[in-house]
Amino acid sequence: MMTNNFGIALLGLGPGDPELMTRQAWRLLEESQEVYLRTRQHPAVSSFPSHLRVHSFDDLYESNETFEVVYSQIVDKVLMLGGRSEGVVFAVPGHPYVAEATGPEITRRARQQNIPVRVYQGLSFLEPVCTALNIDPLPHTTLMDALEMVIAHVPSFPTSAPAIIAQIYSRRIAAEVKLTLMALYPDEHPVKLVHAAGTSGEFVEELQLFEIDRSSNIGLLTSLYVPPLGTTTSFEAFQEIIAHLRAPDGCPWDREQTHKSLRSYLLNETYEVLETLDAEDPSSMREELGDLLLQIVLHAQIAAEEGEFTMADILHSIHTKIVFRHPHVFDDLRLTHSQGVLINWERLKAEERAQNGKEAESLLDGIAAALPALVQAEEYQNRAVRVGFDWPDIGGILDKLKEEIEEVQTAPGSEERFSEIGDLLFAVVNFARWCEIDAESALRMANARFKNRFHYIEKWARSQGREITDLSLNEMEALWREAKRSEMS
Repeated sequence: MMTNNFGIALLGLGPGDPELMTRQAWRLLEESQEVYLRTRQHPAVSSFPSHLRVHSFDDLYESNETFEVVYSQIVDKVLMLGGRSEGVVFAVPGHPYVAEATGPEITRRARQQNIPVRVYQGLSFLEPVCTALNIDPLPHTTLMDALEMVIAHVPSFPTSAPAIIAQIYSRRIAAEVKLTLMALYPDEHPVKLVHAAGTSGEFVEELQLFEIDRSSNIGLLTSLYVPPLGTTTSFEAFQEIIAHLRAPDGCPWDREQTHKSLRSYLLNETYEVLETLDAEDPSSMREELGDLLLQIVLHAQIAAEEGEFTMADILHSIHTKIVFRHPHVFDDLRLTHSQGVLINWERLKAEERAQNGKEAESLLDGIAAALPALVQAEEYQNRAVRVGFDWPDIGGILDKLKEEIEEVQTAPGSEERFSEIGDLLFAVVNFARWCEIDAESALRMANARFKNRFHYIEKWARSQGREITDLSLNEMEALWREAKRSEMS
């Protein structure tokens, strides 16, 4: 019979060694007639008082496919038992609220049903893990559940902080956690597997990240310690740097900047990223993306100081938007082709505008006026295509190109010719779109080729002690062809 006069007693059994159970926990077990265990697979169970009737929910783990279902059924059963006149003692490994899904949910629902709950605290797995590692978890060690990480594509914690990942209970789980971590950490990143912390079998295994699923020691009481990748590797650390630059003791130049004063820098950095894309230069791309990120975070910092919005607001907004516009990924909508995705994207945008109280706008609204003309033309065309406004085949586009060339040739004056050349360029962009070629990138590459070939002519002229203006058109044309041939060799 329980003596605590509570309907439900949530009891923490500690990390494993019976000696690490609290006196309060032992007293409750000695005074109780029965106990329900989330699992019998805990070293302290063999030391329970001999008179104690022991029940467990291990059979639920065997008959259900997911932990969510198991935990839900356990919570339901404990609440039912807690409603009895004798109540129930429900014991879990570690602490009832640390890395334990059932404890908080039982407490929440028991309060709704007016069932009294008392928590008998226990030493969690965290303390012996930290002892085994000789570390202090403060100030910013992240505590993660391996079962959450296996469904993630990237780690959800900053790489500039250490992390302890609990419930690495099988090599399969270790393999999936490894893949998630390797999205940000190098394969050879040094890590530690902590086995059976808080028991007589405790030991720490040092290895590299790619090796963790090869360990034959992994078991129910295994955790993974991931040291920080570096203090300069997380988004949060970068935000702190930018905030420091803007602080009273920061950089005078950065403190003077405004959204408007930074406009040209944002534009320039964007073009420099595009240049690395065109050059297919990953090393330079990494650097230029960093420069672009600097501008974004700097604008966010200025906005936060002005009370306009924060980085959290930015992330929440784009997160919500992306999830809402991808129901075929994050919901049950079935879309198998990219064209269907684009059409549904426009429909969802219209829904967003309606929800925000905005009047229906043109399909072509929302495309930035400051975009380069070729990019803007392609964006207009892509929007129109989403609703079926397009040539049925490429023949129609070729005919349109011929028509626009003729109209340029027959334009009666400069004003008309100006307009017709614009139409011709628009038609060329449309032709490029049909060929699945980005017109802006194609022209930028053509510009680069022109620059290189012209440099070739200049270099040859200098090698001959001549000025480029001294060369005849035929000489320049011959050198141009040489430069073109050298590109292909």
